Amino acid sequence: QVQLVESGGGLVQAGGSLRLSCTVSGIIFNINDMSWYRQGPGKQRELVAAISRRANTNYADSVKGRFTISRNNAENTVYLQMNSLKPEDTAVYYCRSESVSGIVYWGEGTLVTVSS
Repeated sequence: QVQLVESGGGLVQAGGSLRLSCTVSGIIFNINDMSWYRQGPGKQRELVAAISRRANTNYADSVKGRFTISRNNAENTVYLQMNSLKPEDTAVYYCRSESVSGIVYWGEGTLVTVSS
C-alpha cells in the first residue's frame, strides 16, 4: 500500500518559516520524482517545487528564493523549507510522487495558514 504522509503545516505569521515533510512508503522512493503542490482558497492546484530522482530542482516563480525543496532517500522523505512566508502562501500543500513509468501518487495534504 502506497502512502504519502505530509506533516509540518500550521499557522504562522507573515515573515515566518515552516518546514513541511512528506514521508513515503510502499514505493521505491529513490527512483521517484517528488514535488509539492498547493491549492489556495478558490484557486486551482499549482506546482510549488519539484525535485527529481537525481536531485535536480525547480520552483514556481512565486516561491523562488524563499522555498527550498530537498529529499533524504535514506529516510524516504521529501522536505519543503518555507521562509519569508506571505499571506498568499496560505493553502493546502500536497506531496506528489511520480515514477519513471508515470505512476502518480498524492498525499492528503497539510494546511498552511499565514496570517498578516
